Amino acid sequence: MRARPSDVLFGSTVFLSAFLLFSVEPLIAKQILPWYGGSAAVWSTSLVFFQTALLLGYFYVRLLTRYLNSKVQAGAHSLLLLTTLLFLPIGPGARWRPASANHPTLQILELLTATLAIPFAALSATSPLLQHWLTHAGDKSPYRYFAVSNFASLAALLAYPILIEPKLDLNVQRISWSYVYACFVLLCAACGWRTSKTAPLSAVKRPEFFWISPWRQASWFLLAACGGMLLLSVTNHLTQNVAAVPFLWVLPLAVYLLTFIVTFGRGRTYPQGFWFRLLAFMLAIIGYAISNINYLLPLQVSVPIFLIGLCVCCMFCHGELYALRPPADQLTTFYLFVAAGGAAGAIFVGLLAPSIFDAIYELPLTLVCTAVLALVVNWSRGWSNRMLWVTMSAGMAFVLGENWIQYHENSLALRRSFYGALRVVQSPHAGLEQARTLFHGTIEHGAQYLWPPLRERATTYYGPDSGIGVLLREGFPATKRVGLIGLGVGTLAAYSQPGDTFRFYEINRQDIDIAEALFFYLREAKARVDIVEGDGRLSLAHDTSPSFDVLALDAFSGDAIPVHLLTREAGELYRKHLNPNGALAFHVSNDFLDLAPVVQKLAQDLGFQSVLVRSRSGDDLVLAADWVLVTNNPNILNNAAVKLRSSPINQISGLRLWTDSYSNLLQIIKPPVFK
Repeated sequence: MRARPSDVLFGSTVFLSAFLLFSVEPLIAKQILPWYGGSAAVWSTSLVFFQTALLLGYFYVRLLTRYLNSKVQAGAHSLLLLTTLLFLPIGPGARWRPASANHPTLQILELLTATLAIPFAALSATSPLLQHWLTHAGDKSPYRYFAVSNFASLAALLAYPILIEPKLDLNVQRISWSYVYACFVLLCAACGWRTSKTAPLSAVKRPEFFWISPWRQASWFLLAACGGMLLLSVTNHLTQNVAAVPFLWVLPLAVYLLTFIVTFGRGRTYPQGFWFRLLAFMLAIIGYAISNINYLLPLQVSVPIFLIGLCVCCMFCHGELYALRPPADQLTTFYLFVAAGGAAGAIFVGLLAPSIFDAIYELPLTLVCTAVLALVVNWSRGWSNRMLWVTMSAGMAFVLGENWIQYHENSLALRRSFYGALRVVQSPHAGLEQARTLFHGTIEHGAQYLWPPLRERATTYYGPDSGIGVLLREGFPATKRVGLIGLGVGTLAAYSQPGDTFRFYEINRQDIDIAEALFFYLREAKARVDIVEGDGRLSLAHDTSPSFDVLALDAFSGDAIPVHLLTREAGELYRKHLNPNGALAFHVSNDFLDLAPVVQKLAQDLGFQSVLVRSRSGDDLVLAADWVLVTNNPNILNNAAVKLRSSPINQISGLRLWTDSYSNLLQIIKPPVFK
């Protein structure tokens, strides 16, 4: 059947609005990511804002369609769209760059609200508003436009890391987006004009808001909230253990949207029996995968497992939402409850959980909620289904309990902030080899023996045979100035000598407190020790202290790697703060990513030589470590210990120099290694 002109116009407008909506999300988050230390929480906080702004847009549509007739609706919305043009080009300008890292969550929400809230809400209002107009023009199946909207959103999310990000720098992205947005405003105004020409002057009589049962309204809210919690908790799990980059941001969100497309585009794709069996299976798989907090699956295994699990769980949530959808004339109410639930789930995981919990319990807690919702939905389907979902709920509660026990076992401190979860564990046995270890999430970030003389040893990735150990011990025999980005427990202070200056840059105040209170490296250092609180790159940019002989970057061993510390712009800053015969040292030990070739490219751009120094693990808390030394100092390059432990750097075909506008995570993923 041939499409009507109105179908093409309205469908194109819905598609373009959703494409713009979901391409601006990674664009803006990537822009502000370096301002807050490259933390994965930047994306989580941004998602909270996006979900809340979506709710604002849907609430605006609800008010517009309830109290105004179609002609006035079209005029009011066109006026709002014209107002949003004042916010172009999109995104926060340089004046929004924070002067300090205090209260980053509030800062992010403030700058996004001031610069993006009105255009984002206007875009999010487009799909439900146009569906409402079509319904009152006689369209009997407006929900198909919801699938069109989600398809466009998915296309935008996939296009960003594959086509947009690698080819366009951020300024070009912002300007291009703004031009396309102006075209969207014209299209939407045309839809409003067409509606105003065909709509009657009188307001259409609508059913009362409360005629839908409270149980159904609660079901809409809870199912949408569960979907929002799943999205945020899975995203956090991936980004906190790999890297805070758009590639890993958009994959969970793309899966989330795909389930909306499938369920709302064609309801027959959700046969309940099949999806409930698959849901039980995937909950068991994910529960097993996260049951041991000290075990990490390889990236190539964990990403598919969690994305498939997210897909199945969201198919359940969104399939049930579609099954409970109201008649078309109540779609704005329905969308309002769905948006409210999604925002509530995002707010809980993104804002409340870090304040409530002392460790990361969101994912197992979300699995419990999913299983309990499935139990409620299956309650009327017989005893066998009830028993299955009672068992699944108990199993997910067991996983949550196991996580709690493991986090608290032998723990001296559990701290949590915007920059992640910290845990200090003390070995249970007493004696000379009793030690304390700091974990950031699941990654070990430093350890120290408690009793002299072992307490003076440098351990973990900083042993005497490591690249940084050789550099600090033998590279500069006279007094030296050492800058260190990343504090950990302050292990590198073990190499300090009288007359030296060791200056640590650490973004996480809680890490500083733990290193000073529960470990001895800083307290017993022989040199002068300074600690600068703040992102290393931003702090260096404002630092007027003398240049360094050694500048060590220890921020890439796990969790979310701060990509902005590996770019050309960062390298230029490092060179300005380095003495002519000085050396940069990059700690590139990472289970998932081969960062040495990236550092080599950076060294070549700076005009330095680079050498990869690999050391082996020992039986005294020393771990295997990879350090890339970047220098032109022949005394370092020709050092016997450096030569003995040097290894060739893997060459990656097509690898480009990373910049603040370009990075490619896919190129440097390591083959899977099971531990």
